[in-house]
Amino acid sequence: MSSITDFHPRAEATDTAAAGIVSRGFFLKIVAGITIFYALTRLYLHEYAYTVGLDYFEPEFAAYWMPMLYAQLALVSVGMVGTFGWLWLTRDRHLEALTAEVELQRYFRLIGWLIAYTCTILITGPIAGESDAAWHQVVIRDTDFTPTHIALFYLCVPAVIMTGVGSLLYARTRLPLFSERFLLPFCVAIAGPILIMPNVGFNEWGHTFFYAEELFSAPVHWGFALLGLALLALGGIVIHAMGRMKELIDQVSANA
Repeated sequence: MSSITDFHPRAEATDTAAAGIVSRGFFLKIVAGITIFYALTRLYLHEYAYTVGLDYFEPEFAAYWMPMLYAQLALVSVGMVGTFGWLWLTRDRHLEALTAEVELQRYFRLIGWLIAYTCTILITGPIAGESDAAWHQVVIRDTDFTPTHIALFYLCVPAVIMTGVGSLLYARTRLPLFSERFLLPFCVAIAGPILIMPNVGFNEWGHTFFYAEELFSAPVHWGFALLGLALLALGGIVIHAMGRMKELIDQVSANA
């Protein structure tokens, strides 16, 4: 049976590149990189979170946890500026000349961005979030900063924002379907995690003045549950992307 690459040189190059993404474990590298990075953070929490610095006002907290906070803030700031700046500066200024083969390849890369976004969400909610809840159930109190809050709110949530906004920027700057309009599911799915950060400030303010202990049903936590529902809009992104990918596959087949 003849393949597309037998008839279309450009399709051959693009098909080879797309196959290379899969063969080199492109998606696996994304998952492994994010998992290993958070695993190192989780090991540090496991070692010290229940033994030192249980209160923000203890001297040990400044020694064990504040350097971690400062390092995370610096890492996240550099990562966001570098990622968003690179995506914008390397944007495609001639999307009208984009071939079906190249556009299809970019959709696979967009899926890679969405996988990174999904991985950070899974770490932030079911893993880091539940670890934070377990910590509070043991310590039975909350202060301005806690060991698990530092990992959750100042590493995991910014990582969700970075991968989410990065996905949106990639789609806006490299894919005609998303460059011509703002897709509502995309905006909703990204806006939810971004608005979690203001709710973090409200949460810490409430725990400082009203809730010394951790009450999961307290109003300061309602925003987390509501904004988390915004992630359901990811399904809309996938539906639009898959529909366009099918059209591109049909075009490549027709050209062959």
